[in-house]
Amino acid sequence: MPIFVIQKHDASHLHYDFRLEHDGVLKSWAVPKEPPKEKDVKRLAVQVDDHDLDYADFEGEIPEGSYGAGTVEIWDKGEYELDSWKESKIVFHLKGKKLKGKYVLLNAKMGGDKKNWLIFRSE
Repeated sequence: MPIFVIQKHDASHLHYDFRLEHDGVLKSWAVPKEPPKEKDVKRLAVQVDDHDLDYADFEGEIPEGSYGAGTVEIWDKGEYELDSWKESKIVFHLKGKKLKGKYVLLNAKMGGDKKNWLIFRSE
């Protein structure tokens, strides 16, 4: 089964890096607020560059002066079951310690920016 990881990243501002293993990489989104545990709570998720799979285990300090400088810790991690992966909508079931259930990433294109998605628990 593919994995997911959520890294709490205290950089220039606190956010959560939400990552799904897909096509040999970690597809990644920066979520400004804690990912939702409750049904129908929607959070902004800004798509960022893919990361290598080995980054799923990273915790520690990114040095000052480097991109993403700050503290990274794993907030949740586990496997996920994919329902569908389309260009503008990804539906999956998370099997983590904190997040469990059916989730959706929806490309909302807010402000006309295709990097702007919403993440929410649907069941």
